[in-house]
Amino acid sequence: MSGYDLNSLNQQQKDALFSTEGVVLVTAGAGSGKTRLLTHRICYLIQEKGVSPYNILAITFTNKATNEMKERVSAMCDRGVWISTFHSMCVRILRENIDRLDGFDKHFTIIAENDKNKILKDLLEKNGVDEDEKEKVANHLENLKNKGLDIDEYFDALAEFDRNKNLLIYKKVCHEYEEYLCKNNALDFDDLLNKTLFLFHNYKDVLNKYAQRFEYILVDEFQDTNLVQYKLVKLLASVHGNLFVVGDEDQCIYSWRGANFHNIFNLKNDFPDVKVFKLERNYRSTKNILNLANNVIQNNKERLEKKLWTEKDEGDGPVVYSAFDERDEALFVAKTIADLCCEGYSFSDFAVLMRVNALSRALEEGLMSFQIPYKLYGGFKFYDRAEIRMILSYLSIFVNEKDDISLLKIINFPKRGIGEVAIQNLLQEAGEQHLLQYLLSDKFKLSKFYAKLEKFVTNYADLKKKIDKMSLVEFVKKVITSFEIDLAYGGKDDEAIERLGNISSLLSGVSEYCEDNKDASLSDYLAEVMLKTDSDEIQEGGVVTLSTIHSVKGLEFKIVFVVGLEEGIFPLSRAAFSSEEMEEERRLMYVAITRAEEKIYLSYTAKRYVYGKSNPQAPSRFLSELGIVDRRRTKIISNDFVQNEKTEVFESGFEIGDKIFHSRFGEGRIEDISSDGLVADILFDSVGKKSLMLNIAKLEKLED
Repeated sequence: MSGYDLNSLNQQQKDALFSTEGVVLVTAGAGSGKTRLLTHRICYLIQEKGVSPYNILAITFTNKATNEMKERVSAMCDRGVWISTFHSMCVRILRENIDRLDGFDKHFTIIAENDKNKILKDLLEKNGVDEDEKEKVANHLENLKNKGLDIDEYFDALAEFDRNKNLLIYKKVCHEYEEYLCKNNALDFDDLLNKTLFLFHNYKDVLNKYAQRFEYILVDEFQDTNLVQYKLVKLLASVHGNLFVVGDEDQCIYSWRGANFHNIFNLKNDFPDVKVFKLERNYRSTKNILNLANNVIQNNKERLEKKLWTEKDEGDGPVVYSAFDERDEALFVAKTIADLCCEGYSFSDFAVLMRVNALSRALEEGLMSFQIPYKLYGGFKFYDRAEIRMILSYLSIFVNEKDDISLLKIINFPKRGIGEVAIQNLLQEAGEQHLLQYLLSDKFKLSKFYAKLEKFVTNYADLKKKIDKMSLVEFVKKVITSFEIDLAYGGKDDEAIERLGNISSLLSGVSEYCEDNKDASLSDYLAEVMLKTDSDEIQEGGVVTLSTIHSVKGLEFKIVFVVGLEEGIFPLSRAAFSSEEMEEERRLMYVAITRAEEKIYLSYTAKRYVYGKSNPQAPSRFLSELGIVDRRRTKIISNDFVQNEKTEVFESGFEIGDKIFHSRFGEGRIEDISSDGLVADILFDSVGKKSLMLNIAKLEKLED
């Protein structure tokens, strides 16, 4: 079969691959070919060991990694291997077995994070607790679910050392939240894992069904597993004991959401005779980039010793830019990208990475000033947009008639004259019935609200009958037009045009999903969409990637910029008081560096506008840990103002009010010049306002 070639593996990879029985831990450094190892191992089991694809399970952490592994395996050997993310795996198991749990059936809805927040907010209000407490309750709920704990067990243990007087109310709200989800046949993301674990613990036949089936289990990114995921893996491997996990504690950057890289060490305690292999050869980056990565990560104490190496060339040394402020930094990034594109690079070759999304504004303005196309990740996700969530809520009620959460969002959209008071009256009328079931009943025809909702009810009943007679794409289109969702976003302003464009993109996504999943149902599609992450679309569309570091883990780019390398920003200020948090910040730096294949640029500012004012900034400690003080291998460039710490103003010869000409943007007028004389805000006749550096931009002064 094409692609399956054991000779393409190095000796370290082969040693791990041939160890097929028992528990195997592979500590795989960044860019060390772990996906190649995993896919070859699957094909080796099938072709050389005679294992049925039906008896193999491979678990990944992102949809992107899942799809890549599926494509590679299907190109090399038989199809039929169960390859999925943890959450997708659990959805599949729950669809088949959740009816064992009171109140749930296979048509359950997966609620979004904003739905969860709205429910908690309403419950706190009902219990007379200030809305400001919502974040605390949400954190407790997430914490107990990530550890797989019972609500009472968690809060009773917490009460022994936490004297917060509201703990009893928090516990009550958490119980009410769970009851509300159950009533609506709904689960949140954490429930997907927890309900599966509950089934495994309490229904041994369900566990045995899967544990007997999966003779060989492979887990990618093992360092990112939380306690519940670790328990699921242990239980699934409890019959055959053939578990192959690949991880890198140096890339564990999700402890804030429950990831526990100590699971790598726990594996040795929980399973006898664990075989450990190291992958240290890097296939992605140049020697100079790997030197930076090794330099910074060796400062962490809690890690397994390994050192990345490569047979690639030395490559370019890192470039460090000491900027005056965030605008200077952004324009340096933009100009460097523009210059490198003139040398033959494509926009998709670049990633601009930041520790926190708050740094994006200046960077976006800088990229726009050079007309560089970009997409921002780690910010507002496509499926979180209001118009998209509205359509998904409409679709959800066709799958789950108990889903009052979705129905209450759409019942007055488009406007039907059903306000909050009317909704409360309707809920009273429905009594013990679910609201949608009441609206579809003969009893509702006697309600004073029937006239306002008659068309909605008729449309729903008509489409419900046709759902199995139409393709998924046709059905989604029909829902949008029948309920006049598209008309609700009519108008000619930019916002309306963008919303309609997003609806069109959604339909394209449904069409693509149907092409890849011929027999998929609406329920399958909604589950797929709810489990999508922002990073699944990165590197698509020929644009520069502007992203938080968390969102690009697992990806690679020819050229990487790491911006905002200042104390308090990267590393975050809170990390200064915790060695554990500082080690996580350092792992983030390691991840950022190891995304780069050919070139890396690091930047920091002398001052930055944060928390409502301009503050002086100190360079990040990571810059010294990286070893950039060695100027033989590092190019350090700096704005003269910063390097010499002088207070003189750059003399450009231009003044506010000057009419100018730029070869790219045409004619314009200078509206403002920064206090250091370096940056001018120029209103161009053709493209609007741009910020340009006067020591770089080639401007010609025109006579009025």
